[in-house]
Amino acid sequence: MVTAFSMTDPRPNNGASPDVVPANETRSGTDSHLRGALEPPISFSLMVHHVVLYKLKPEVTPARVEAMMMNTRMQLLKIPEVLSIKCGKRIDPEMPWPFFIAIDFDSMDKYAIFREDPIFVKFTEEVIKPNTEDCLVLDFEMDPGKDVRFS
Repeated sequence: MVTAFSMTDPRPNNGASPDVVPANETRSGTDSHLRGALEPPISFSLMVHHVVLYKLKPEVTPARVEAMMMNTRMQLLKIPEVLSIKCGKRIDPEMPWPFFIAIDFDSMDKYAIFREDPIFVKFTEEVIKPNTEDCLVLDFEMDPGKDVRFS
């Protein structure tokens, strides 16, 4: 998804309302080359909601699930690219995915940095892999620029 932004003409206009250029048109004159430069790249306007559902290994106890939840919050919140994190366990015992983690990022770029972060890599090796046997990853686009603390 590409979000187009319009710009206001900075030239004086003798008290008239500002000249707004429609997002699908270019401005003529000396500043037309600036329009593309000022438009943010798509990666900066695309907030990401990353959800992972996990199937647990049969030997994982309820106490271990509680420890996984605690470790998820303690470890992953140390990573600067993480805006917010939620994790939890299933309520319905028939649900096939008994554990989830949901993380919000400002952009796909920040999500990519997160995936390479040593804290996340260690967390995956020490918490996720020993306790899970399958996962379902779901990534969603959120409203650009929305403060996720108020979601």
